[in-house]
Amino acid sequence: MNKLVVSNLVHRPIRALISITAIAVEVTLILVVVGLLLGILDDSKHRQAGIGADVIVQPPGASAIGLMSSAPVSVKYADIIRPLPHVLAVTPIITQLSTTDTVEVLYGIDLKSFEEVGGPLHYVEGGPFKKYDDILIDDFLANSKNFHVGSKINLLNHAFNVSGVVEHGRGARKFVQLSTLQDLLGAPGRASIFYVKADRPENAQLIVDEIKKINGMEQFTVRTMQEWLSMMTPDNIPMFSTSIHVVIGVAVIIGFIVIFQAMYTAVMERTREIGILKSLGASKAYIVNVVLRETILLALAGIGLGIVISGLVQRGIHLRFPTLQPEMPPNWILRAVVIALVGAIVGAIYPAFKAAQKDPIDALAYE
Repeated sequence: MNKLVVSNLVHRPIRALISITAIAVEVTLILVVVGLLLGILDDSKHRQAGIGADVIVQPPGASAIGLMSSAPVSVKYADIIRPLPHVLAVTPIITQLSTTDTVEVLYGIDLKSFEEVGGPLHYVEGGPFKKYDDILIDDFLANSKNFHVGSKINLLNHAFNVSGVVEHGRGARKFVQLSTLQDLLGAPGRASIFYVKADRPENAQLIVDEIKKINGMEQFTVRTMQEWLSMMTPDNIPMFSTSIHVVIGVAVIIGFIVIFQAMYTAVMERTREIGILKSLGASKAYIVNVVLRETILLALAGIGLGIVISGLVQRGIHLRFPTLQPEMPPNWILRAVVIALVGAIVGAIYPAFKAAQKDPIDALAYE
C-alpha cells in the first residue's frame, strides 16, 4: 500500500508539490505570526523585569497591561512612598506613546533614581544625559537604525541628540530626561508610574499593602512586579488571543481547501484505478486508507517544509528588524503540526469516502 501511495504522488508531482506548499504556508502562517506576537509580549515582559523594580504603582484608571498613562499624577508621591518600611528606592517615570516612525513607548526618567532602582545603566557607546535635549537609546534600536552618539532623533516635534547607547532590557528603548518630557507634554512635576525597589524581593507584598493604606492612594493600582508579569499572558491581553485565533482560522481554511481540492481531483482522475482495486477485492476501508495515507504523507512533508521556512523567515525578520525578536516555542510547533495534520485529514475525508463508494463496474467503464 505504501508503494502505491508513493507512486501516486510521484506520478502527479505538480499537484503533490502544490499541496505540500499549501500545508507549508499554513504552518508558516501560524508559526511566524504567533511567534511575532509572543516575541513582542515576552520582550515587553523581559524589559519591564529588567528595570529592577519589585513593585509597580500606577494612578487610578491607568492601563495595567500597557503601563502607559501619560503624566496624570504628581511626582511628589515618590517622596510619600520612599520613607515606607522595606522601600529601598523609588523612581517616577513618564511613559509616552510615540508614533513618529513606529509605535513605541518613550520613557522620561530621573536618571539618578532610575539607577538606584535597577542599578547603573551599561553604556555601549557615549554616556549619560548632559543637555536638555539629550536622549539615550538601547543597542537594539541603535543597530536597527544605525544610530550613534551624535545622531539626531525627532520625537514629539523636537530634535533630540543621542548622548549614549545602553544595553537593552531596561524598560523602553528610548529615554529622555524626566524634566524634558514633562515640559514637552505640558505636565511639569507630573509622572505616569512609580517603580519601587524593595530591600528584599520577598517584602514586595508588604510594600504593596503599606502603599494602599496611604491616605489619598487607596484607589491607586499597586502590584508586585511578579504579579504584573504573571498577568502578561495572551489570554489577559485584549485582542491578543483573538488575533491568534483569526490567524489559525485563516491558515486552517487554506490547508483544508487545498487538500480537499487536491484529493477530490485525484479521486476523480483515478476512477479506473479505484475500480481495478475494488475488482481485485479491495475493501472500502482499503480505499479510504490509501487516500488518507496519501494525505498524511503530503501533510507531513508540508509540515516539515513549513517549520524550516518559519525558522528562516523569523531569522530574516530579526536580522532586518533587530528590535523584533520572534519566537518558535516547542508547544506552538506541536500545535501547528496537529492543526495542519487534522485540517488535512478532515479535508480528505469526503474524497476518501467518495472513492470508497464507487461501484467497481462503473469505475472500470469510466473513460
